Amino acid sequence: RPILLQGHTRSLTQIKYNREGDLLFTVSKDHVVNVWYSHNGERLGTYNDHVGAIWSVDVNSTTTLLITGSADNTAKLWNVQTGKCLHTWEFKTAVKRVAFSEDDTMVLAITEQRMGFPGTVVILKINPNVEAKQSDEHINVILPKGSKAMVADWGYLNKYIITGHEDGSVALYDWKTSDQIKSIHPHAAEITDLQFSEDRTYFVTSSKDKSAQIFESNTLIPLKKYVTDAPLNSAAVTPIQEFVILGGGQDAMQVALASSRQGKFECRFWHKILEEEVGRVKGHFGPINTIAVHPDGRSFSSGGEDGYVRVHHFDDDYFKFKYPELS
Repeated sequence: RPILLQGHTRSLTQIKYNREGDLLFTVSKDHVVNVWYSHNGERLGTYNDHVGAIWSVDVNSTTTLLITGSADNTAKLWNVQTGKCLHTWEFKTAVKRVAFSEDDTMVLAITEQRMGFPGTVVILKINPNVEAKQSDEHINVILPKGSKAMVADWGYLNKYIITGHEDGSVALYDWKTSDQIKSIHPHAAEITDLQFSEDRTYFVTSSKDKSAQIFESNTLIPLKKYVTDAPLNSAAVTPIQEFVILGGGQDAMQVALASSRQGKFECRFWHKILEEEVGRVKGHFGPINTIAVHPDGRSFSSGGEDGYVRVHHFDDDYFKFKYPELS
């Protein structure tokens, strides 16, 4: 049975494990950041200072610093242990995505294109020392070409930044020069999530076009594609087993009268290599907005439009699973 985390009053926007996987950070449209023990679902604490919906969260590799991006036009840096807000960066529009670089010395922040302001990817300098004063200065600002960026993350060794866009395109940027190195158009609709494999050599995207795809990080060469029957909001790669987990569902507006089965609110497991669906996990009463896999591959969590986070620990059968054609 999954562990149900009830700490948010509005729909979840992103969930994130720390590197060890013992903590799970969750953010939603209700202004609160929650942190939980992932093994039993006990709430450890909250981070309170935002005054708008929180769109994104990330934690550094030593679990000392937390970054959040919000509709209140700020990105905030927090002391994980004390819950204190250490620094606030102010922008002209909402911050839709934040992510630490691999070495914890930088953060990228996507700002929304709105009210005449262009959408940007801002690179912020971070001092990993919790006691240090943080700088307001931006290392660089990338103005993505064409359609606005919805999601972004750092490729391996911080060499590039990869962005996913509203029109379904994926682009590779040199963050030092702001040059776009490559752009492809693999999806027919908005890209909703972008998550890397453990070693960051490849990543998976999910899209409103009802598909998810895997690409090589430094070349954007498409490797695999998973076509479903519902718009997707999130996709994650599992360690140990060769799976990708996809989540989404019809828009809440369209399914007000439908059952959860009709709304297609399940986490779907696809075989990463063979591109075939192998199972589903039910539970949410609305679209699944965000999925995260525990770093050790033994559990995963999903956050939904219904305000709940569900933590699923895999049973022994999962680890013995062999696809018939591969056994």
